[in-house]
Amino acid sequence: MDKSSSTHLIDGDGTFNVSGIDNFMKEVKLSECGLSYAVVSIMGPQSSGKSTLLNHLFRTNFREMDAFKGRSQTTKGIWMAQCVGIEPCTLVMDLEGTDGRERGEDDTAFEKQSALFALAVSDIVLINMWCHDIGREQAANKPLLKTVFQVMMRLFSPRKTTLLFVIRDKTRTPLENLEPVLREDIQKIWDAVPKPEAHNGTPLSEFFNVEVVALSSYEEKEEQFREQVASLRQRFFHSIAPGGLAGDRRAVVPASGFSFSAQQIWKIIKENKDLDLPAHKVMVATVRCEEISNEKFSSFIGNEEWLQLEEIVQSQPVPGFGRKLSSILDVCLSEYDLEATYFDEGVRSSKRKQLEEKLLQLVQPAYQFMLGHIRSGNLDRFKKAFDNALNEGKGFAFAARDCIKYFMSQFDEESADTNIDLAKWDASRVREKLQRDIDAHVAAVRAAKLSELTTVYEAKLNEALSGPVEALLDGASDDTWPAIRKLLRRETETAVAEFASALSGFEMDEETREKMILRLKDRARGLVEAKAKEEAGRVLIRMKDRFSTLFSHDSDSMPRVWTGKEDIRAITKSARSSSLKLLSVMAAIRLDDNADAIENTLSLALVDPKAAASTNKGTSVDPLASSTWEEVPASKTLITPVQCKSLWRQFRTETEYTVTQAIAAQEASRRNNNWLPPPWAIVALVVLGFNEFMTLLRNPLYLGVIFVAFLLIKALWVQLDITGEFRHGALPGILSISTKLLPTVMNLLRKLAEEGQRPAHTDPQRNPPLTAQSFQSGTNNYSGISSSASSEVTSDNGTKHSKPPAHQ
Repeated sequence: MDKSSSTHLIDGDGTFNVSGIDNFMKEVKLSECGLSYAVVSIMGPQSSGKSTLLNHLFRTNFREMDAFKGRSQTTKGIWMAQCVGIEPCTLVMDLEGTDGRERGEDDTAFEKQSALFALAVSDIVLINMWCHDIGREQAANKPLLKTVFQVMMRLFSPRKTTLLFVIRDKTRTPLENLEPVLREDIQKIWDAVPKPEAHNGTPLSEFFNVEVVALSSYEEKEEQFREQVASLRQRFFHSIAPGGLAGDRRAVVPASGFSFSAQQIWKIIKENKDLDLPAHKVMVATVRCEEISNEKFSSFIGNEEWLQLEEIVQSQPVPGFGRKLSSILDVCLSEYDLEATYFDEGVRSSKRKQLEEKLLQLVQPAYQFMLGHIRSGNLDRFKKAFDNALNEGKGFAFAARDCIKYFMSQFDEESADTNIDLAKWDASRVREKLQRDIDAHVAAVRAAKLSELTTVYEAKLNEALSGPVEALLDGASDDTWPAIRKLLRRETETAVAEFASALSGFEMDEETREKMILRLKDRARGLVEAKAKEEAGRVLIRMKDRFSTLFSHDSDSMPRVWTGKEDIRAITKSARSSSLKLLSVMAAIRLDDNADAIENTLSLALVDPKAAASTNKGTSVDPLASSTWEEVPASKTLITPVQCKSLWRQFRTETEYTVTQAIAAQEASRRNNNWLPPPWAIVALVVLGFNEFMTLLRNPLYLGVIFVAFLLIKALWVQLDITGEFRHGALPGILSISTKLLPTVMNLLRKLAEEGQRPAHTDPQRNPPLTAQSFQSGTNNYSGISSSASSEVTSDNGTKHSKPPAHQ
């Protein structure tokens, strides 16, 4: 570990080492620091471990006392060194210990001068003191601080110095209990010091910041001591920065002038005769009474009854705590009075008071533990009783008021049993803490209950509004928004009435109640607006669905069959107008019953642009070329005019295919239902085919051939389902028929052959003569065979045989 070199700033005779400080400043390059440096000093009793603390805290090399050679003066005068590894540059001064045997009782001028010099020069002053000396007049440096405070105000302009009290060899007494005692003593000293007129009424905080830390014993708990010192060291990093130990210091001397400034301050201090303090009065009485006080205090610490009481109260409440502890304290003080009765009355009374303060300081944690048990017990019981009262159905305000009154009275009764006669302590702070805890719990439960209640009614509103609003918007019409307003008003009134009734048990003020009801109303309105915004985001899908439903189904909701008689133009216009109605309904939120012209604007601009043009003959402005609607605020707009135009263009594009398909289906139906040639073609056939017709009449055999050919063609027509094939178009029909034509013809011929051979195998002997009747019957049979063959469903790989006809 690196160590810094030190210099003897002021020797034991009070001589200032001018050359030494100049060389030291050059060595540490202090003049380059400007205002970025700090000065730390330490003062305290002789042999109290000041140098040891500085060496561990700042890695200096101040000479330490050798405990094996006895307790004697180690540091003479004032030594200075640089702190190693701390930013910014920090100087530390090790002062000669006070109350030293070497200087004697009367020669205390140098102690006061050095202390005053340290306070005047330093930004931070460490006051080293033993833990067991807290409360003593001399060991705690009270007279020294009193004189220093008075003289410093008279000699120097005010500057902010941090007094860091370092309590050594900390005992079991918590720092939280030691610190108030120190601060109170310092404040008393400050208040008692006579002040110049310029500083009359000036608070202690104007001159000093007071900090308190505690360290364990270096000899008995060295590791713990090192850890605590390491933690304390961190506070000296950037000590002059805002928030640091010396962050609010004033009147800082530039580093280059530090040497001259220190010399002048020491000169003024040396020349001031008022710094000589009077010797201690009645020293013998003071020392002896203090010895007796310490003995009795030690005896009390080892008292078995007290130790047992202290141990139990840390984990649980002790019945009759105040009475038991008062008895133990009275015995201890009575023993002190008996042994100190012959000493000076003033000293005796003063030391007895100090003993009382030390004893009370020792037992106060136990007293606080007891009050803490009482407070926590009553708080826990209050919470259970309060919850039970609410579960039983009592009103919130009534239950809270009743439980608070009961358990606060319980605390008063139990805390009265804890009071110590000697202390005159007041349990009001703990009572206030209990009151705050109870109020906080009541407020938390109240907030939770109100939040739960609000959530329940918001959920009811959501359930009552979301579905119906969505259904109303889906079936958009002129009555949609009036219906939504009516629905909102009805459901809101119902919810508000129930909510107000539920709030009555909380006994809240009218303003808060009205605010909560207003928030519920706003929530209902917000639900409707949110649902409208949600549906507006799906308006294009809704428009296409509505168009598809109206276009593809008739008034009876039956699917349309395009037979050629329907007026597709009218149907399309009607479906699109209905979709436009949906768009106009979704374009804005209309919960305030204010009229608007959105529907007319959309109708004129999108459905009937010619009428819009005739209406606006003087202007050529597009009514939808805007981002807002007339008479509709932006906050109520769901779909802007520009967006409506874009949505309508996309809607027309995506529904155009459906209309085209319907027109194509209608044209195909018309073609399928019109097989006759045009009239002129019929007349041409009659005129041009007259000769052929006469030829057929002259030769009946041609008629038979034509009839047979007609039957074959009809059978093929039925078997190939030519009408059905050409329903999907000419090219697909031709391709389909070409693939089935040859297999169908072959199958049909095979059927005819089988039908013709079947009578000969059945009855070969029977061969009736051919007559007109038999010829007619044969012709009919042949026709039956053809029809049967045309109705049979055959496959490519097999033949289905029909039942042979009966003989006539």
